[in-house]
Amino acid sequence: MSFKKAAWINNTDVYEVNVRQYTPEGTFNAFAKELPRLQQMGVSTLWFMPITPIAQQNKKGSLGSPYACSDYTAINPEFGTLNDFKKLVKLAQGMGFKVIIDWVANHTGWDHVWTVTNPEYFKRAENGDFKIASGMSDIIELDYQNPALRKAMIDAMEFWVKECDIDGYRCDLAFWVQLDFWMEARAALEKTKTLFWLAESDPLNHPDYYQAFDACYTWTWMHKTEEFYKQGQDKYLLDEVVHRYDTNGGPDAMPLWFTSNHDENTWNGTEYEKYGDAAKVLAVFSFTRNGLPLIYSGQELPNYKRLQFFDKDQIDWNGKYELHDFYKTLLTLHKNNTALRAGDAAVTTYNLSMNNGDKVMAYLRKNGQAEVLVLLNFSKEALSCSILDEHLNGKFINLFDKQEEDFTGLKIVELQPWQYLVYEK
Repeated sequence: MSFKKAAWINNTDVYEVNVRQYTPEGTFNAFAKELPRLQQMGVSTLWFMPITPIAQQNKKGSLGSPYACSDYTAINPEFGTLNDFKKLVKLAQGMGFKVIIDWVANHTGWDHVWTVTNPEYFKRAENGDFKIASGMSDIIELDYQNPALRKAMIDAMEFWVKECDIDGYRCDLAFWVQLDFWMEARAALEKTKTLFWLAESDPLNHPDYYQAFDACYTWTWMHKTEEFYKQGQDKYLLDEVVHRYDTNGGPDAMPLWFTSNHDENTWNGTEYEKYGDAAKVLAVFSFTRNGLPLIYSGQELPNYKRLQFFDKDQIDWNGKYELHDFYKTLLTLHKNNTALRAGDAAVTTYNLSMNNGDKVMAYLRKNGQAEVLVLLNFSKEALSCSILDEHLNGKFINLFDKQEEDFTGLKIVELQPWQYLVYEK
């Protein structure tokens, strides 16, 4: 079974919205005031972390986890009302954004409405109680062997498409739910609208989930890049991981690249804790390799703070948005240059041969006449790079300083430590 893909997804990007921590109010209405700024920065798709109410029984912290749902077809009152969300979606879409919401299908909180109305929807522990999900005390597992549960879940997903006209789903821990459910759900929802389906599932571990999803997470890349930076590993190890993503999932595969998200920021640290000087190099990679880039709330600051997960802990906005232009440049390029279309067989990516291949990642992406050249110094050394590759020819414009560079003859480029260079033909 194959599914129709939404026409807009190949050049999209994803901006993850943490409503609770975004503003002092932590509401949809307060976040709506940020839309003009995000539009100006070039954001295309807004992903809202779970908007459903949070279970109170066994909750963690003072506010609980957004991923411990108590009702799949209601709004977390912390954020506002259903009408507030509808207005926000309509406003965002009117400004050119697409809107996707987080969907937590594997588990619910302990006092989800189904525990009363349909307790047969849940798995049971040996003592007969609801089964705790993967050792996390605030959530319990649903039973996808039950056809009635599957139908109820699909109906709940359809509710948000029909009621609020959302454009897709980011599916939490998608690989914890069997693939055939997602195939069933997508087939059912296709009848209402062609949606964007994003899986929190790594294709290197679960390549078959590309059957149901348009894009999948790159957890392996995230771990390997952190190890590379902190342990001073060989850059060729990164090349090997990239090659695996390039060749896994077929020509229309779309890896989702990121340097931060809600889990990483809270539990493992900000991108600066994890990657240090390599943080911006990795961000540039995320926007220029085959796939889709993710920005997490506050990365445009930059954000050096780990945000609390179960309590109110607002992002420390200071009005400066120092990385606004950095991200705007990358977002605009990714959106407008056809050489960066994800999952498009018309695009060819050439890994360029060069003298400093043990320290520099160099690639050229082509789609017809459109070309993007990327040089990334993954080292703390200043380097003089000779590119020895026939695929690179002609004049290019540096994306960031707008200077012209002619690569027709001698192809020598000077790179400072951890420097990135992006050129457009």
